[in-house]
Order: sequence, then C-alpha cells, then structure tokens
Amino acid sequence: MDATVNAPLLEVRACRQSYHKDSSADLLVLEDVNVAIASGEIVGLLGRSGSGKSTLLRIVAGLLTPTAGEVQWRGARVTGPTQGVAMVFQSFALFPWLTVQENVELGLEAQGVARAERDKRAEEAIDLIGLGGYESAYPKELSGGMRQRVGLARALVVHPDLLLMDEPFSALDVLTAETLRTDLIDLWSDRKLPIKSILMVTHNIEEAVLMCDRILVFSSNPGRVANELRVPFPHPRNRHDPAFRQFVDDIYAIMTRRAPAAPKTAAAAMPAVDATFATPMQPVSTNLLAGLLETLAGHPYQGRADLPALAAALQLEADELLPMGEALQLLGFGVLEEGDLKLTDGGREFAHADTDGRKALFAAALRAHVPLVAAIRRTLDERWNHRASAVRFRDELEDHMSPDYADDTLRTAISWGRYAELYSYDEEAAQFSLEDVETAA
Repeated sequence: MDATVNAPLLEVRACRQSYHKDSSADLLVLEDVNVAIASGEIVGLLGRSGSGKSTLLRIVAGLLTPTAGEVQWRGARVTGPTQGVAMVFQSFALFPWLTVQENVELGLEAQGVARAERDKRAEEAIDLIGLGGYESAYPKELSGGMRQRVGLARALVVHPDLLLMDEPFSALDVLTAETLRTDLIDLWSDRKLPIKSILMVTHNIEEAVLMCDRILVFSSNPGRVANELRVPFPHPRNRHDPAFRQFVDDIYAIMTRRAPAAPKTAAAAMPAVDATFATPMQPVSTNLLAGLLETLAGHPYQGRADLPALAAALQLEADELLPMGEALQLLGFGVLEEGDLKLTDGGREFAHADTDGRKALFAAALRAHVPLVAAIRRTLDERWNHRASAVRFRDELEDHMSPDYADDTLRTAISWGRYAELYSYDEEAAQFSLEDVETAA
C-alpha cells in the first residue's frame, strides 16, 4: 500500500527522553527523535537492544510522557493513552484465567461496547487471525504462536487506526514466526486488517525488509534516527532475490558503520574511570567468542566474513551476532566495517593458540582494551587484602547507564576476568579477590 498525501496520522517532534538519577547526570535514552507515520504504510523501528525503540513506542501510545518534544495524533497533542492506537507485545500479555474470547474482548469491554457487539467483533477478529474454534480455550492450551495470534486479535478487535507492535515475533520459534509474519502481511496486502498503519519495533533486519515500507534505523546511546530507508520491493517479497539480499547487506553495513573517531590527545590516551564506565558491555560468553574466532579463521572465511552470510550460516539474528562482533572489536581481536567482520592479527593468534595461550592473550587484551576490567584488577592489586566489593563498581556504572546495562556490563567484566584468571569472584559475597590467582599475572 502507498502512503496517502494527507496529513500524517502520527508525528513525533524533537522527542527527548531522559531519566533522572540521584547525584549524577540524567540518563539520556532518546535524543531529538522525529518520526511521521502516514495512513497506509508499515514503518519499522530497527536497531540494537537498548537504542530506545520500545521507549519510543510507549511514548507514541501515550503511556510515557517525553522529557521534551511532543507527539501529535491526528493533529492533536498526545497527553495520555491514545484513542485509536493499539499495541501487540512481545510477551503475549494474556490473562491466563480468561478464555481466548474473553481475552480478545477486554479492550471492547473497557470501551463500554455492548455484549452482543463485543461477541460479534471478537469472533470476527478470532476468525481473521486463524483461531476459529478456539474461542473457549485458555492460554495454557495454546502454543506460543497461537497465543500471539490472540494478542493480535485483541489489538485488532478495537479497530485501531495505528497498530503498534513491539518485537511481536521474537519470542516465537523461527517457523512459527515466519508463518505469523506471512499471514499478517497477506491480510495487510488484501486490505482485510481493520487498521490504517503499523509501527513495529524489531531487531531482525530481514523481518524489517520483508514487512516494512519504510525502515528507521536507530543508533544508540542515546537513541536517535540515524537513517531512514524506503524499501523498494512490492509484496510479497522474496528473501532470496539478489536485490533483497543486497538491501539487507546494506543495512548491516549501516549498523556496523562507526562514527569518526575523536582526535587523540595525551589526556585521551589514558581515559578517566568515568569515561571507561560510560560504555555498556553486553554479556557475551568467552566460549561464544572463541567459537566465533575459530569459525572466522577457518574455511570458507579465512579471516573475513560478510555479516548477513555469517548470520545465516550460524542461524543468528543481527541482535545476537553484532554484540559478538563488537566484543571482538573491543578486545582488539576483530574489526566491524561496512557489514563485514574481519579478524586482526591478534584474533588469528587467539584462534590458533592452545588453552593457556588463549587465556594469556585474553588477559592482555582485557588489560589493554577493557578499562573496567583493568580498573578492577588495579584496585585488587592496590588493596592490602586484595579484595573489593562489586557494589562500588556497580554504583559507578549506574552513574552512567541504566541499572540493567550496569548489571550486564559488570557480569561481562566478571565473566571475562575470571576466564583470563585476572581475578576471582565470590557470588555469595559479591566480592572480587586475587584468591587462587597469580598476582604477577
């Protein structure tokens, strides 16, 4: 469907979202986000986890008030839950004690729709999404795909103008997600859905290209629209079409393109602790990193791989593969550039080293390139008892990032440092130490 030339249904103008943190600077999640949604189009918000996509969706729905900027729905400023907007969640969000019919009718009941009309519209929605005959079933009797169809029917039954979808297929297995995705696009193309537009959050690049008319690629820290792409392919789309594959590859290149590096100064050569802690790390296990290094070093990649091809071969989504590539880049073992992942000499050396050699190389990389790990080890070396509470590092991390990111970052530092035998960690006491660690390491 082509977007009409009429005024947009939705406009997000200069949206900013931050959260105040005690005794520290505000945590900035979104910055200067501008989005317009016209009638008759599917728009995808594509980006890494933590880029603020779901936060923006909640702002659009009127569930969250932006710190600055505004949202306009049909020309009127949004000040609360928006009439004419419905949402489908990643986690199904069904009430287990209600039947399929009762779950679907909830929105109509809240609107005060008469019982007969509720029954009629709920049955129509249930039939539309392919669950006819399951009206009296309870969620526990349904598969994940069927439960998500119930969530979709519950959103459609109120006949919203705009349907918001927050990673609606990410909790499903690959085949179920593909079936539901295809069914939804078929209904959209046949104009059978009682909606005017769809705004969906996804981290799956192929999904965005398969479904969307426009894709807004978000950058992170803070989240902002870095690129806007119009998908040129008509529905139904063929993921094996060379043009489709090239479009996917182009998006990988955009998402791995690094910002220009700031000029190095003497002060920048030795970053302050605060700057160190301002970089979140996602929990990627050393086993996965070692496996990826071995894969890249071997046939057919020989040290360099195209990310879409590598993701397909390893059956990984972009949101799973990119953190692994970024971890290799952080450690100095790899370089992400223009949609490719390339091994460095250090990465090749690690891939061909024995167990002890790998640990030594990993320890050296951590000391050189991961200042949080280096700071933990330095603190332990300086303490008379060679012990330090994890709380002090978590508190410093939370001065610069959300508690969830702080926890992920600290857990990564714990895991990587233990693997490299730079320190030990007592889970019960939440304490680092040099116990059973060679202090000359």
